[in-house]
Amino acid sequence: MLKRFFALLLCLTFLPAWAFDTAQLTAQLQQPATVQGSFTQQRFLRTLSQPMQTSGRFALRNRHGLYWQIDQPFDLRLRVRPDGIAQWSGGQWRSTRQSGQAAQVKLFMAVLGGDMRELQRQFDTRLTGHARQWRLQLTPKTAVMRQVFDSITVEGGQLVQRIELNEKQGDRTVMQFHQLQAGQALSGPAAQALAP
Repeated sequence: MLKRFFALLLCLTFLPAWAFDTAQLTAQLQQPATVQGSFTQQRFLRTLSQPMQTSGRFALRNRHGLYWQIDQPFDLRLRVRPDGIAQWSGGQWRSTRQSGQAAQVKLFMAVLGGDMRELQRQFDTRLTGHARQWRLQLTPKTAVMRQVFDSITVEGGQLVQRIELNEKQGDRTVMQFHQLQAGQALSGPAAQALAP
């Protein structure tokens, strides 16, 4: 009898972990008003023996936009807001008209910001794990996304920590996020870029 009681208690203890769903993931990722940190990105191309690597910083302001700054090996700053994508060009933001880039950055915003409605519009989703350690598998279901991706894997805990993009032509991109801060005031270029 005592063994059954402990088994039941153990099951009840882990029940929230088994019941973790996309609605809970959305709420968890959208809770902080801001998320910021650094990133490393490795791009594995079929034509190169070594991956290309970039690194930099990012800031996401809930419902306002994404600031993406590459520091190495070159300097590039992008701002994505509801009014479009802009690139910093030595003193001002200039709108970009690259539709492929726009779609990719919009996808990153949806992933980092937990916009499951946008993701489920374009992908079949499969979520495993629990609130502190989860994996979201995205399989393209729209013709546009099927032309670009085989799959996307997103992993995280309280926040997104890793994204892997497997592209149709065999290339792969792995992004890892470090030194994450949630709910803190933005400063410097990120605050200016994402000002309301």
